[in-house]
Amino acid sequence: MVSSSLGIIVAISGVLSAIFVTLVNGWMNTPTGFDIVAGKFQNIHPFVAMLNPAGVPEAVHMVLAAYTAAGFATAGIHGWLLLRSGRNRFDEVAIGIALLVGGTAVLLQSASGDALARMVAAKQPMKLASLEGQFKTETGAPFRIGGLPFPDKRETKYAIDIPYGLSLLSFHNPHALIKGLDQEPESDWPNVRMVHICFQVMVGCGSLLSLFALLTGWLTWKRPPLINHKPFLKALVLVSPLGFVALEAGWMVTELGRQPWIIYHLMRTKDAATSMPNVTITFLVMTVLYVILGVIVVWLLSKHVIATPDRKQQLVRSGVLV
Repeated sequence: MVSSSLGIIVAISGVLSAIFVTLVNGWMNTPTGFDIVAGKFQNIHPFVAMLNPAGVPEAVHMVLAAYTAAGFATAGIHGWLLLRSGRNRFDEVAIGIALLVGGTAVLLQSASGDALARMVAAKQPMKLASLEGQFKTETGAPFRIGGLPFPDKRETKYAIDIPYGLSLLSFHNPHALIKGLDQEPESDWPNVRMVHICFQVMVGCGSLLSLFALLTGWLTWKRPPLINHKPFLKALVLVSPLGFVALEAGWMVTELGRQPWIIYHLMRTKDAATSMPNVTITFLVMTVLYVILGVIVVWLLSKHVIATPDRKQQLVRSGVLV
């Protein structure tokens, strides 16, 4: 009972921590809650700053991304264990719970992504232009699948263009005006090629996981129990890392797409670089700390989840298996 309560507290604390961190990042993208008077911040309102236009959509998107990544990764680990060791009730139940969480989260991401894309279109048009490799301002702009931007030539080649798609997704109007990178000097552009590629990776991974979740739900309904089919387990193991790939690519989109600003249109990244001494020491200490924590997590997993050949017997004795 105590361990369950602690687990719930840790889980809630983790979610709240993710939300608050993302609210701060949202403020960096859409700074609000203050006035600048004579070059100084005045009339500061912390809650208005926290509830900035980007903060809430980003926080929802981030939490869903975290549950997607963790859910599919957990399911993949137990799928691999089933393939290696044969049927095991513990692994089967774990896959069911993990896929329910991860699959639900990834399907909800479509609504979350729509809200976030519309916010970016309204508040950070140059980031949107970088995401899509949109170099010129136009109405009825296409949505691009794949492709490679060439900033020197002001064009994106090799993409599959869906006519009016970007205008429709960004403003729910197929004829809406989309501002291109031609609206700002090139010195204020982010790394367009890198932002576009990361965005494509994020969307591609999310789309594959969404299709996998829908297919899994349909097959579970039509051909239960799905857990007995090795091709399904192999496919599950194959797609299980994609949630974390999408998550990391998404953060690269968020941070690279805001460049060259650390606070959008207020402070450039180069002006925010710290000159404090001993920063390297702090960085190394934190790196070592997280490496140690990572080793502990792997050790705990190996002892309590992956251990063989006595794993089944231990689970039976503990009452997990009957």
